[in-house]
Amino acid sequence: MSSSLSPLVRSFVSHFGEMGSRWGINRTVGQIYALIYVSARPLNADEVAEQLEFSRSNVSMGLKELQAWRLVRLRHFSGDRREYFEAPSDAWEVFRTLAEERRRREIEPTLTMLRNALLEEPTTPEDRFAQQRMRSMHDLIELMTSWFDDVQRLDAATLAQLMKMGSKVQRLLELKDKLKAVPGGRG
Repeated sequence: MSSSLSPLVRSFVSHFGEMGSRWGINRTVGQIYALIYVSARPLNADEVAEQLEFSRSNVSMGLKELQAWRLVRLRHFSGDRREYFEAPSDAWEVFRTLAEERRRREIEPTLTMLRNALLEEPTTPEDRFAQQRMRSMHDLIELMTSWFDDVQRLDAATLAQLMKMGSKVQRLLELKDKLKAVPGGRG
């Protein structure tokens, strides 16, 4: 990594690369994204390659992957034929994009497989047991997907409020259940 990067940026980029590999993306792609995310201006591929000391071909492949994930946007400037890349500045937008992409790439194919498996007619006790387990997994994923859809529709301020509530939500639900149990209580 180039010494032109400040220690703060270098540390962030390095850490993000390590975390990216734990999240299932290439370490290089994670570092490219981190650099673009903290950059005050859009960067072109040559600048990214120079600052990270990566080959131009690695940067090009990484940028294509980040575009496929919708984590960077392409920008053009008049009089300059190069392509520049920028990341959304809103962390909530980044989170939502990542969540949507992971859902599309991981959750939806799993739900499709489970739906197809549940349409099969079990022929053995083992298959019946396996299908019961698959139904349980399917129902949980469907519930989580439905919840995710509801959360995705919330604006960032409401979502932040909900997250800050944490375990208070449980107490609110317990209070609701107590009110239901009281004669004449709302429910």
